[in-house]
Amino acid sequence: MFIVVDERESVTAQYVAGFSQEGVTARGLPAPDFQVWLSGLPAGDLAGVEGFVLGDCGDRPGYTAAIRSLSPAPIIALNETRSLEQTLALFTAGIDDVVRKPVHVREIIARANAIRRRVSRGAAPAAPERAGRLVVHTDGRDPEIDGQSLLLPRRERHILEYLARNRGRQVTKTQIFNAVYGDHESACEESVVEGHISKLRKKLRARLGHDPIEAKRMAGYTFVG
Repeated sequence: MFIVVDERESVTAQYVAGFSQEGVTARGLPAPDFQVWLSGLPAGDLAGVEGFVLGDCGDRPGYTAAIRSLSPAPIIALNETRSLEQTLALFTAGIDDVVRKPVHVREIIARANAIRRRVSRGAAPAAPERAGRLVVHTDGRDPEIDGQSLLLPRRERHILEYLARNRGRQVTKTQIFNAVYGDHESACEESVVEGHISKLRKKLRARLGHDPIEAKRMAGYTFVG
């Protein structure tokens, strides 16, 4: 999920459509509403956001500081003119990359992936969540059972990581949808969440011999290990 912020609705709509064509979920937000939206999110519910794209905004340094207080996701600024002073000011404010428009969304995705790789190489490995024979990594790697990788589609892997991070705590379908898809305004598509979790639980049962995810009708899911 990418968040695109710009003062012009036509610009956000253009980029959201471009991301959609590449099979990547995106949400466009008008600049005046962005910080209100960001400050209203529950803690930890930005886990599904893969990057922020800041276009023409009045206070991009301020937006950057607000994002950084809640999320480590890459922040990419889009400039319409070449200005050394402006570019240096954006880097000083903490923005990860500055790109001159026009730019294709595939380049934005590639740059965001490169930023995440650089950060992950310089950071200490994230501690995995261990539940008996199951090891759930929180750094993007597939989980392991008895030391062997369990290959999962991206959505299923993200759901398992989210459940494992909240081990022992019941989470709702809406919380899972928000964390994995990063879309806190759209109505939760319960059938989408149920479909992913059903497939995930089936794979885990087949390898483990038991189900590490406890489901309660109308309530939610709990990772019990």
